[in-house]
Amino acid sequence: MENGPLRVGELRPSQLLHTYGVGSITDLPNLSTMVLGLDHWELEKARTLTEDRLLAAVRRRLGPQVSALRTPPHLQETTDPFGEWSRVGVPVALFPRWLRCSREQCNQLAPASSGLFELEEHYFRPENTRYVHNCFGTGRRRPTAVPARFLVACPDGHMDDFPWQYFVHRGAPAPDSCNTLTLVERGTTGEAANVLVQCTCKNVNARSMAEAMGRRGERELPACRGHHPHLGTFEKCGEAVRTIALGATNSWFASQLRVFSLPRADEPLAQAVREHWRALQLLAAVPPEAAKMLLPTQACWPDLEAYGVEAVWKAILAEGESSAAPTDDSDDDFDLTTPEWQAFTAHHRYELPDFTTLTERVPDSARAWLDKVVLVNRLREVSALTGFTRIDAPEWLPQDDDPSTQQAAPLSREAPAWVPCAELRGEGVFLAFKEDRVSAWEKRPEVTAREKELKDAHRRWCLARGIEPQWPGIRYVLLHTFSHTLIRQFALECGYGASGIAERIYARPGKNPMAGILLYTAAPDSEGTLGGLVSLGRKERLGPMISQALSEARLCSSDPMCSEHDPRVHGRLHGAACHACLFAAETSCERGNHYLDRALLVETLAGDRGAFLS
Repeated sequence: MENGPLRVGELRPSQLLHTYGVGSITDLPNLSTMVLGLDHWELEKARTLTEDRLLAAVRRRLGPQVSALRTPPHLQETTDPFGEWSRVGVPVALFPRWLRCSREQCNQLAPASSGLFELEEHYFRPENTRYVHNCFGTGRRRPTAVPARFLVACPDGHMDDFPWQYFVHRGAPAPDSCNTLTLVERGTTGEAANVLVQCTCKNVNARSMAEAMGRRGERELPACRGHHPHLGTFEKCGEAVRTIALGATNSWFASQLRVFSLPRADEPLAQAVREHWRALQLLAAVPPEAAKMLLPTQACWPDLEAYGVEAVWKAILAEGESSAAPTDDSDDDFDLTTPEWQAFTAHHRYELPDFTTLTERVPDSARAWLDKVVLVNRLREVSALTGFTRIDAPEWLPQDDDPSTQQAAPLSREAPAWVPCAELRGEGVFLAFKEDRVSAWEKRPEVTAREKELKDAHRRWCLARGIEPQWPGIRYVLLHTFSHTLIRQFALECGYGASGIAERIYARPGKNPMAGILLYTAAPDSEGTLGGLVSLGRKERLGPMISQALSEARLCSSDPMCSEHDPRVHGRLHGAACHACLFAAETSCERGNHYLDRALLVETLAGDRGAFLS
């Protein structure tokens, strides 16, 4: 704001990664703001998180200059509205910059910088901060100036204010006498066709916003200026822009990397020392008395303080002498799934603060194809924001981490030295399939024929969008489908909504094969979740739920259209799948409801087309 930082609202730290991250638009009661780039963030209250596997993967994607993972800066709320709490947070700026008077007899449309609107500050209730128009009343009776309803964006991640003057004057220069625009809504539907923008001059007629939508809008509007409002920069672009409504779901998609914190030792203290070994290894070369005095000054000390200085120092010495002590994590170690698979399939249990597992007996009804069930009572998920996209979600773009293929918009003007992250704690159930059963299924002729159909549709879909086809494999489609059927059944029993249950698919044929799924739920609370999901992994409960889930997957309320769906006709990324049977919430599915097919899991109305459990 012009008079210095002004607190205008509140967000949870985890929201700054998943919903309202850098470059996204936050809808406040009276304002619309955009979260600014990392260049504007103050790191004094941003805590550094240690997760070497995630840091290595981020470096692989963004470059070796990334040296840290940090939580968003925040403090606990206090009763003093003018204290330090009111000055710590994430910087935002007004966006869109065009405002409209909400008084029905006015509807004037103009930039916030035009001087027509006045900022009304509320220190005690920052969520009530607003812009007002002096067209009527005085004081707080003045009408609120609300954000303009429309924006423009392009698939390269750029966003800009809607070109109101250009649009209403049909690309012609606006005469000097044109100084007032109005945005009028007719009717009660809120449709774009009922929203008219008009100028006070007599040279042009009012235009409906429907003319700015779709393919016609791409022809009517100027090319993209390459504007990154969160950075305040412009770059060469020239792509056709698309008109989107304020608050549209496709205005911002997070590009993230996520990992689980895995065990490095059997004892909690040794585990903590190994996690922070990059910082602690320097103390091993310092004289003992000096090292003990320096320990409480380390950034990682809050995680070690409970064990005491003496115990921590002994653990540091033991780690330094151990030949297995990690001295330098290579940035090339970006395989995130294999270490997780090895930890979940280990023959012994883990009892650590952030990773606790217990092997459960396999239900009798699934013993023919299910190899292992592991109850994960505690797990810690750390996610890092590496960029964002607009128009198309990252799940629809290439999945590899080669920087040359990344289409995500940047988080800062220069290559970032750190990225924002968040940690969640929760619980889960891990299921491993029998490898011999899955391998034999992959070789069946009907499965090969079905894979050919799905791969052909996948290729057409990718080529239509200029994307290099990267087929995840028929094994992935099978496991992904089974995961979605079980998510739906778990949601009915565990007390969590389906949108609160996430998945991780482990699918890889060949030399070191993987075939399994992890269904988990997590929360930002330090205590994690309450155990309702883990309880469903017990033998006496898991068996009936798997049977019920498979039974319901055989029939969809949209059959026979769903079961007979040919993905090649319209170039879809799914076979027999739809919202009525398999599709899950955006927060649950790791691939945007793509690569799903009931026909690969069970027999459907279309018959046996390679069902794994026929």
